[in-house]
Amino acid sequence: MGKYKKTKLKNGLRVLTVPMKNANSVTVLILVGTGAKYETKQQNGISHFLEHMFFKGTKKRPNTLIISETLDRIGGEYNAFTSKEITGFWAKVDKKNTDVALDWISDMFLNSKFDETELNREKGVIVEELNMYLDTPTAYVGELFEDLLYGDQPAGWRIVGTKENILNFNREQMMDYFKNHYSSQNTVVCVAGAVNSKQIEQKISKYFNKAKSTNLPEKVLTKEAQTKPQVLIHYKKTDQTHFCLGVRTYNIYDPRRYALSLLVIILGGNMSSRLFISVRERNGLGYYIHTSNDITTDTGYLVTQTGIKNDSLEKAIGLVLAEYKDLKNNKINIKELKKAKDYLRGTTSLSLDGTDTQASYYASQEVMNQKLLTPEEKLKLIDKVTINDIKKLAEEIFVNEKLNLAVIGPIEATEKEKLEKLLVIS
Repeated sequence: MGKYKKTKLKNGLRVLTVPMKNANSVTVLILVGTGAKYETKQQNGISHFLEHMFFKGTKKRPNTLIISETLDRIGGEYNAFTSKEITGFWAKVDKKNTDVALDWISDMFLNSKFDETELNREKGVIVEELNMYLDTPTAYVGELFEDLLYGDQPAGWRIVGTKENILNFNREQMMDYFKNHYSSQNTVVCVAGAVNSKQIEQKISKYFNKAKSTNLPEKVLTKEAQTKPQVLIHYKKTDQTHFCLGVRTYNIYDPRRYALSLLVIILGGNMSSRLFISVRERNGLGYYIHTSNDITTDTGYLVTQTGIKNDSLEKAIGLVLAEYKDLKNNKINIKELKKAKDYLRGTTSLSLDGTDTQASYYASQEVMNQKLLTPEEKLKLIDKVTINDIKKLAEEIFVNEKLNLAVIGPIEATEKEKLEKLLVIS
């Protein structure tokens, strides 16, 4: 893999190129530093809606069919996504079609019409997307967990928005949000794969020189205040009870995030992790269980999620808390730490074979205004994590007043107090 190169266009747009010697593909990725955390209550869901509207037509490609066919004809892959702090658009193509991908994505990004008729039609699509999430406990329980953590503020609102907002959005609101939140100042274009940095930079400059620079609104800082364990129950008649149990942690700039990534692997990052063995293999309570961490510019949490037999909720919560408590009270051994580090090194290496992952790896750091680290630089920092670092981290985060539990299943609201009493790590 060649080293990345970073440049800046005259309009302030940041450009990253990542040449990959033996790649046959090229990925073009645009990341914009905006998302649900930048919205007001009335705007909630507009970042995501706007992302859909980029695929509805430009002057050059007047409708969705022509936009889709452009890359379908050459077997390209493409999509877009919205998160709490980032909106992204990407295309991955055979290296010989790099120019097609650049022309396609820059046209959509800079020349979309945001047609009113298309906007009104898309309302039905997005309402059904929301319904899909609400009908999928494995996805919805994660949303409930964030409701519990952040409540009625941007960090706690759904990315897709509310039905009421979705149905009320109009073109004027869309254009206003676009003009205020899409700027060359908060946008990164990254091209990774079979490219020559100098040549591709010239092409990017040609395609993106019309990107406009505007003053960006400030994001409201997330407020976090918790003094005791919290529980949120969503009653739903299901054959399985799903829950998220976790704790508040650190933001994306905190150096403790490297120890946290290892702690997550030890707890529930793979099929030989502590919780997988305890909950699934030894007790047979559920099919899936995993621990993950979510970090943004001003928030962070560690969460364990599982789906278990409806009558096993208390037992499963107890097993998860027992592992949290063990990490807090006892040091892990050197073998376990080495296994976690080797696992992370291996998964990083495998994932970065793809041009899309390479583009995402570098561009996401840049759009969040982090110091750009190569995979090797990041792995060196992870290698420095010690047994004592993990122990200290566990002592800091696994405390009663940081515990949060969100549950979906045939559980009555009257169970809340009983569940709150279970949330103890001594």
